[in-house]
Amino acid sequence: MAKNIVIVGGGSGGTIVANHLAGELKQQISRGDTKVTLVTDTPNHVYQPSFLYITINQVRLEDYTRSEKSLLKPGVELLIDPAVKIDTAGHTVATAGGKTLPYDILVIATGSYLDPTTIPGLAEAADVFYTAEGAEKLRDKIVNFAGGTILMTVDVPHKCPAAPLELIFILDDFYRHMGIRDKVNLIYTYPIGRLHSLEPVANFAAPEFEKRGINSETFFNVESVDPQKKVVTSLEGSEVPFDVLISIPAHRGAHVVHDSGLGDEDGFIPTNRYTLKADGYDDIYVIGDATALPISKAGSTAHYQADVVTANIISQINGLPPSRFYDGKVACFVEMGLDKATFISFDYNNPPVPLPVSEMIHWFKLSFNEIYWLSQRGLL
Repeated sequence: MAKNIVIVGGGSGGTIVANHLAGELKQQISRGDTKVTLVTDTPNHVYQPSFLYITINQVRLEDYTRSEKSLLKPGVELLIDPAVKIDTAGHTVATAGGKTLPYDILVIATGSYLDPTTIPGLAEAADVFYTAEGAEKLRDKIVNFAGGTILMTVDVPHKCPAAPLELIFILDDFYRHMGIRDKVNLIYTYPIGRLHSLEPVANFAAPEFEKRGINSETFFNVESVDPQKKVVTSLEGSEVPFDVLISIPAHRGAHVVHDSGLGDEDGFIPTNRYTLKADGYDDIYVIGDATALPISKAGSTAHYQADVVTANIISQINGLPPSRFYDGKVACFVEMGLDKATFISFDYNNPPVPLPVSEMIHWFKLSFNEIYWLSQRGLL
């Protein structure tokens, strides 16, 4: 009987695993010994870092959208049907469309979602740029903004940890080019006592804030938002008025994870930090945002983890123990404005050291934006 490998989630991590397996197990799949199925809830795959550029009207969403089917190698069966329940005892995945998929090995790559509902007034008053719809809506406000206060609030956990800093630096540069920077008050807040969770990144950003006149307030945890008065109140007692509120709400794990009893209180799955197996399960791997690992939730994280998970699945199919280990590696280009960027790379044992800001790194980031699709197809 064929070995069934089911991958739940068609984002970056799930797509790379599916294509790597299709390539590595080509013979087994053609003989019918192995079956690889990718289950996802949407027919389209969107390059999410493009949302930064959509916000300032530099790119269009359709230019960074592909059909998931077009990204998959032959040998991967694609099912567009949201997974709604994982039965770990019965080794099955149930879908909203009524299908039940048996699995011998399961990969959970279900990502995360923004949850603004726990803070009164936040969903009504705030704009977001972490979704395609949110980025396009915010774009219309950003490009037509004539002056006033743009307030950014950040809650944790959230994916793409550098993105809030990137957007505030981009907005600073954007309004300088528009000739109205003196009319725009940029305020950035962060929930702990520095500008970023990674101390080297926070130390790197602080002098840039001072040099550019970007205001900030740390130890700022949003308690409530008054959409009528346009005021944010923090748990620490601050009240900050705004004209445009950009929020990064806390993220939660996917509903299917929560509804299957697999996650922690936030819906993220306890996972072995090295093998990437779900704690307590020999036949379930977890990658990307879905894990509860204390590491950045980012596309590069999912990419590096996908390589490890693929190798370990192949070992397992061949009767060998998992012998590839994830070292916590994350890499990230960080935009510092419209035409300059820095780069950070780190792992479990080595903290990031931001590279000197340069135009060249910015162009590296723009280049990666274009070749991202090669990585999804397993070619990079």
